[in-house]
Amino acid sequence: MNEVSQISEFGKIFIFLVAGFLLVGLTLFLNKILAPNKPNYEKLTSYECGEEPVGSAWMPFNTRFYIIALIFLLFDVEMVFIFPWATVYADSKLIATDSRWGVFTLIEMFVFAGILILGLVYVWCKGDLEYIKPKQVLPTVDVKVPLSLYDKLNLEQSNYTVKTFAAEHKAAPEPAIPVTDTTAPATAKKPMFKPSFKKPNP
Repeated sequence: MNEVSQISEFGKIFIFLVAGFLLVGLTLFLNKILAPNKPNYEKLTSYECGEEPVGSAWMPFNTRFYIIALIFLLFDVEMVFIFPWATVYADSKLIATDSRWGVFTLIEMFVFAGILILGLVYVWCKGDLEYIKPKQVLPTVDVKVPLSLYDKLNLEQSNYTVKTFAAEHKAAPEPAIPVTDTTAPATAKKPMFKPSFKKPNP
């Protein structure tokens, strides 16, 4: 006699979540009780790749670090897509049902991986995978003016006049405001437009 399960699929997921939280909480609680607590300066310092951190943590990171991290995540996600493809479409029953499934999925995965490999080759050719640049390339300008002429111009001091520095700044006199006669009667200005009101239709 087949018995119907009294727990739904969501109930099973809920039981797994509750069990997970209980086990994690129990292990952390036992760790708090049983583990010795002897903090010192070395234990409280920040861990930075096995080295003692120097300077402030608020500093700009090299952008090439993020490029390498994004490339890693890209190919990591690719493996997540390849794994179900390899397990589902390698099923002999599915291939026996229709043989076109095997050829289609193989071509589709080669296209998917080929696009990612093409992007990797592009990033590699640009040199973004090199975390430390080998040389600093200085820009050059093709001009016909010799460098000695620039040095000669910089050494000449006779054409330059140095102004004396004045700590106190003399303000310019304010312009006089003309006084108008207030005894004259002020003329009222007419409005620029006349408002018109429409009567509502009965």
